[in-house]
Amino acid sequence: MGLKLPVLGLTTKLMALMVMLLAVTLGAQLLDSLRTQQEIIDTTQERVKDLAGAIQISVQELTSVAATDRTALASYVQGLGGRGLEVSIASDRRRIINSSNPQLIGTALTRAATESATVRRAETPRMPLRVIPIRLGPPAAHVVAYLIPVEVEDHLMGYVELAANFSDFSRPLRESRLHLLTVAIAILTAGLLVAYVLAERYVKPIHEVAAAAQNIVARGLETVPESGRRDEIGLLTRSFNEMVIQLRHAREREQELNRLERFTALGQLGAGLAHEIKNPLNFISLALDQLRTRYASQLSDGRDNFLSQLGIMKNEVRRLSGLLQSFLQYGKPIEIHPASTDLRQIVDEVLALSDSKLKSQDIEVEKDAVAVDAILNADAEKLRICFVNVVANAIQAMPEGGRLRIGFERADTTLKVVFSDTGAGIDPQVASRAFEPFFTTKREGIGLGLFLSQAIMEKHGGGIEIRPNEPGPGTSVTFVFPLDSPEKA
Repeated sequence: MGLKLPVLGLTTKLMALMVMLLAVTLGAQLLDSLRTQQEIIDTTQERVKDLAGAIQISVQELTSVAATDRTALASYVQGLGGRGLEVSIASDRRRIINSSNPQLIGTALTRAATESATVRRAETPRMPLRVIPIRLGPPAAHVVAYLIPVEVEDHLMGYVELAANFSDFSRPLRESRLHLLTVAIAILTAGLLVAYVLAERYVKPIHEVAAAAQNIVARGLETVPESGRRDEIGLLTRSFNEMVIQLRHAREREQELNRLERFTALGQLGAGLAHEIKNPLNFISLALDQLRTRYASQLSDGRDNFLSQLGIMKNEVRRLSGLLQSFLQYGKPIEIHPASTDLRQIVDEVLALSDSKLKSQDIEVEKDAVAVDAILNADAEKLRICFVNVVANAIQAMPEGGRLRIGFERADTTLKVVFSDTGAGIDPQVASRAFEPFFTTKREGIGLGLFLSQAIMEKHGGGIEIRPNEPGPGTSVTFVFPLDSPEKA
């Protein structure tokens, strides 16, 4: 079982970042302060050692009875490597008799310094003499002079003057300030980089969510990629995607309600039309029967053609009656009664019904010469409705004449019937709405032909495709039938 790390929220991460930056800053300051203190201690120890050596040589030279090496003092100071120490030895008469600086030999000590030392010596004859430093030069020079009287059994042997440059003590402080400034800038830069990385990490998904929310109208309900994060940003992303999914479902439900409303309006329209048309259709059917009974026996020439035309008219009246009956069945789906059907025969019957209209508009009909098996299990009456609608649309699209081509294409699982005209064509946007109920671009249409045809084809398990010809002109309507037999509804 793997170790499961706790989920850190945005507030916790920001607080951890602030605490980390504060800890790094304080730690850097503490380390630099300890280093500076150690450097000052080391420098102090070196300066004390230097002063002790110089004082030892000076006192030895003042108190020694035997001859001493007068170059020892200068050699010692030079051996310090230029640490800013200058030592002078003066007699009791305040005259410098030896010095690490040869230019000072023979000059007199500063009167103010010797008088101050004499007064302090007189005030405390039995107490150790306090050596008070005297600062020389400007404050930035860091040069301090010490005048030390040398006495042996209350007898003043002379003076030792030490002039020390303490600039080395300020060096660690300057370096410390420089280090602190450098560390502060480095920590600030690192903090800005970390803050920028965190901001990009957190702001990018927020921008994605905001962009997706702003583009809902333009690009639709699109989700944003989820990164699997478990903090507030991940929660925001998941909540947004859940909202988008719910809005999609709501939109789908709305579209379904609109579709149901269209069916309701269609049923109401069908009921009204059925009551208005049913009686005239019955009268037309009876009139056709009377014509056949009265005039068929009187005709010698053209009797077969007369009876054929009456049969076609009788079938169309029957088809219209069936269509009206389906309108009256409000709220019920379209019923089909599959049987072995030859689609070529149905197409021929539809073309025969429209033959006079085709000839009057000089429309040439071209059938596919390839012998394709077009027999399948389908409802012949319902398919006749589909083909009649498509042929009627093609005739209306070619008022000045043209060519209507009908082709059959059979594949392993489908059979296609393609109606292709050379009319004005169809706009792709119009084609996307062609199957909506009551949508039409014609003055005399009510926009139900393709809608009913699609419903019939869906009941057969197939579909309809409508698109402009490439290259144009004209439009192609393709009926796609599955070779599997549809279930009887």
